[in-house]
Amino acid sequence: MSDGKTGLQLRSLIKASGELEISLVDVPTPEPADDEVVVRVEAAPINPSDLGLLIGAADMSTAKASGTKQAPVITATVPQAAMRAMGARLDQSLPVGNEGAGVVVKTGSSDAAKALMGKTVAMIGGAMYSQYRTMKVRDCQPLPEGTTAAEGASWFVNPLTALGMTETMRREGHKALVHTAAASNLGQMLNKICIADGIPLVNIVRSKQQAEILKKIGAKYVVDSSVPSFFDDLTNALVETGATIAFDAIGGGKLAGDILNCMEIAINKTAKEYSRYGSSVHKQVYIYGALDVRPIELPRGFGMAWGVGGWLLTPFLQKIGPADIGRLRQRVVNELKTTFASHYTKVVSLSEALDPANVAAYAKRATGEKFLINPNKS
Repeated sequence: MSDGKTGLQLRSLIKASGELEISLVDVPTPEPADDEVVVRVEAAPINPSDLGLLIGAADMSTAKASGTKQAPVITATVPQAAMRAMGARLDQSLPVGNEGAGVVVKTGSSDAAKALMGKTVAMIGGAMYSQYRTMKVRDCQPLPEGTTAAEGASWFVNPLTALGMTETMRREGHKALVHTAAASNLGQMLNKICIADGIPLVNIVRSKQQAEILKKIGAKYVVDSSVPSFFDDLTNALVETGATIAFDAIGGGKLAGDILNCMEIAINKTAKEYSRYGSSVHKQVYIYGALDVRPIELPRGFGMAWGVGGWLLTPFLQKIGPADIGRLRQRVVNELKTTFASHYTKVVSLSEALDPANVAAYAKRATGEKFLINPNKS
């Protein structure tokens, strides 16, 4: 076990030669400044947004393991066609992990820093797949008494993304929403928020098993994109809810276009008069994930009042400002063990995170499979 002066950190490197290398590096732990604390990291989730940095555009079917049990190394080939998109990060060894939680083991001299000594805190700010992190106090969220690091590790990305969706819906004047890949940890949180807040939510899933997960937690509108009646099922749910905004985690293929077309049909079922330009009701799809990396196809049948755009959590938070961020963060902390509880299929150490079998499992990005890294697991 490390003494805290240095600690292991997981790094991802894409070489100009077209090779991904994931390894563990021993790095010094910076001394905390006045307004900083040192946290012994005990839990950090592997989110889809982390996989973008961890494995980039590498073809993981080419992955090979080398090194030792204590210091494993994973290498894989990045297809030539994908190298251009990786240009900004070539030959840089990058730390990974957006969020995590752990125990404060050292503090700076400010009162705010000292008040956190010994406390379990959740953190945002990158490089969380590390044994120790020196953090600004403002990037630490003290967890309520009796909350474990594992319970607090996923406090930021999924909960604030789910709250950001309902917040965006209200701010842009919609009254109900659609969500894809809806049986994920994030999708389950969104259902609990919408049930509590009385927001009609249309869930799009990709299998019967995923539909069952959502029905068990009380979801009312669940449509399965793998069945022949999907288009009609979705249209009927849109007629009932009046949803005109969607958040799509899939990204590629026809799904965004299908949603817009079904929204248009649903709106026209109650329209008072025909317009050859389509309805004047604005329909919006925000792409926030890339489970499918193919081009987005938009078969046009949805008039002229529509938009497809990207949505990311950080720019959204910058737009709403500190007071509203504080309000949303407080709700997450209050409901950490209920609305915003995360479920993990496996807890791994840093070296176990580089076990080829585990890498293959989380690289699949399968709904319902979520890994948690405990960097200080022996």
